Amino acid sequence: MYRTLLAIALGIVAISIPAAATGSPNVTLTGVVGPGFNISLKNPDGSNVSHLDVGTYDISVTDNEITHNFHLKGPGVDQSTDIEGTATVTWTVQITDGTYTFLCDAHPVQMKGTFTAGSAQPPPPPVPPKKLSGKVTAKAISLKTASGSRVRSTAQGKYKVTVSDSSKTQNFHLSGPGVNKKTGVAARGKATWTLTLKPGKYTYRSDKSRKLRGSFKVTAS
Repeated sequence: MYRTLLAIALGIVAISIPAAATGSPNVTLTGVVGPGFNISLKNPDGSNVSHLDVGTYDISVTDNEITHNFHLKGPGVDQSTDIEGTATVTWTVQITDGTYTFLCDAHPVQMKGTFTAGSAQPPPPPVPPKKLSGKVTAKAISLKTASGSRVRSTAQGKYKVTVSDSSKTQNFHLSGPGVNKKTGVAARGKATWTLTLKPGKYTYRSDKSRKLRGSFKVTAS
């Protein structure tokens, strides 16, 4: 009793601090639109946002263009800047399980990005195209795999075809389902084509010589 009265007399008061006041600050993500047709959302370390834990985030957005805007939408979130103006804003948002999109409403195809959160996992990275090497000289033509073997059959999919044309009298012409690519007859040099090969028969030939030709089959995966 004496100690209690002494504490009151000395003005000593116990203060209870709410738990929220002692918590960590929200992680700040940085969104930028412009200059030009650029749009991005980055983590504090500067890397692109691809997946987030569920939680509360601060989104700091810099809108540099009067012809673009920054629009973030997804489960429980729908925030945007104005297209006809520039701005620097900060949104505090609650990110939950799901997929989120940030885009320019005026150019949703060219300027768009996505990320996942919580239990929603990002899609696997794209499979790089397989490589094929084509070659044509004044007397020979070939198409080979990355290991150097002649292409006779291959699976459908995306391919990067690099062609070396060293002849001024022949060319390299690749054709088949959905593909019709060729080098110039009178020109020498290299060409690189990124192609999607579909099931069916493909031929490679010189348009100036019936002797310079080959073919291969593309099979379904």
